Amino acid sequence: MSLDLRPAHGWILTRRQRSWTCSQIGNSVKTLKLFWERHPDAERPLRAWYAEAKKAQWQSPRDIKAEYRTASVLRNSRVVFNIKGNTYRLVVAVKYEFQIVYIRFIGTHAEYDKIDAEEI
Repeated sequence: MSLDLRPAHGWILTRRQRSWTCSQIGNSVKTLKLFWERHPDAERPLRAWYAEAKKAQWQSPRDIKAEYRTASVLRNSRVVFNIKGNTYRLVVAVKYEFQIVYIRFIGTHAEYDKIDAEEI
């Protein structure tokens, strides 16, 4: 059986003037939903991450690390979150100045090992 290694892409949310607006939020929810439909055990942790990210006011990588000690901050504004005890990896690109988080990849740990998280 072959694996579909195409990365999951989508925008997640933006925060402007101290209130969140949902810019292309349907795409990101759809991205996460498509993933957890294939991996049902990921649904609860991804919903929890999404709810926390939606409320977050991250101004720098330090803010993310304060909330997610196991997150890896990479070059090119990338952050890797361990989902469900590192069973899955979620790679996002963060534009701190605009308070935008882009989903760049979500996959199993084995799939993650086959990508360049700093470039995806």
